[in-house]
Amino acid sequence: MPADLRARLAADADPKVRASLAQWWTTAPEPVRRLLLTDPDDSVRAGACATYFRRIPRPVPPADLVPELLADPVTRAGAVRHCTLDTATARRLAEDPNDEVREELAEHPDLPAALRDKLAQDPNLRVALRVFARQDTPEPTRAAIHARILSDVPPLDWLANHESLDDDTLERELLGEMARAELRSLRLSWVTADPLPYVDSPYVCFRASAAMSDQIPPPLVARLLDDEESSVRTKMALHSGDPIDPETAERIDRTYRPDKMVRWRPADDFPLPADVLRRLATDPDPRMRQLAPRDPDLPVELARRLAADPDHMVRRTIATHPRLPAEDLTRLLADPSESVAATAAANPNLPTTCMYQLVTRAGL
Repeated sequence: MPADLRARLAADADPKVRASLAQWWTTAPEPVRRLLLTDPDDSVRAGACATYFRRIPRPVPPADLVPELLADPVTRAGAVRHCTLDTATARRLAEDPNDEVREELAEHPDLPAALRDKLAQDPNLRVALRVFARQDTPEPTRAAIHARILSDVPPLDWLANHESLDDDTLERELLGEMARAELRSLRLSWVTADPLPYVDSPYVCFRASAAMSDQIPPPLVARLLDDEESSVRTKMALHSGDPIDPETAERIDRTYRPDKMVRWRPADDFPLPADVLRRLATDPDPRMRQLAPRDPDLPVELARRLAADPDHMVRRTIATHPRLPAEDLTRLLADPSESVAATAAANPNLPTTCMYQLVTRAGL
């Protein structure tokens, strides 16, 4: 949509339209942003000064509006990072009941040391995590926060039994889970910029951040490639200046443990040679057997073996292979797994008679 048309939406009669514009048009011209930041509707001002989309860069608000935004409970959290932090303001913000305000304050570069240490004890673990991530946080304080986040883990079945928890307990457990998830994914630019002191850090996120640097000497690269944590090994492999040898690439993929469900795996970036892929066709781990069909010249006998694999994901992967004999490919059309059958049906090497049968069966 042209910018002039979008600008008109800032004066739309429907506050939902203005709120959506405020939330997503982060590059709006200053006159438009002024309108949205001072809109009479709370939801519009909140969208214009949001803090919950941390990966979407927010423009710096006009300096003359910052005091007004800081005074407004709706926009206060988003204004904290842009304010001049005098002692009185910092103390007031440290007592704010809004967790987001204290989170933003915990990241402010001019936060007084006394308040930094106070926020390290904040009952909200996500606030304490912001202090953990500061470069100026004393090591004993950082260690205490780290231990607290990792030790405050609820029973494995807490979520299944959440109906028996009161609202405060449930909220605390949820915030704790969020803090632990953020800790696992935390990557610190100041560690990446000066990685050597943190290669042996007790904190996984520090070692992973160090592994993202291009300033790691070869001996330390080897150490990080052999780190006990999958995320560190993977980051180092991805940022290593030299090619990863097949043995290391296989080991990193075999031991890859992502923090969340993703389709990507290390072998996508570090292709394994044909001899390794053929060996993996008979690997005890079905996840590794799934790599074998990446060999375009996979021997027919191995392709047929994989087509009869007990793991449906292995059968689904081989169902796309051009060297799978027509007989085995046709058999996969009746596979008990619908995804395997659908994948086999999409293979362009499927016999023409089978294609016609599928089209007829579908009534096309």
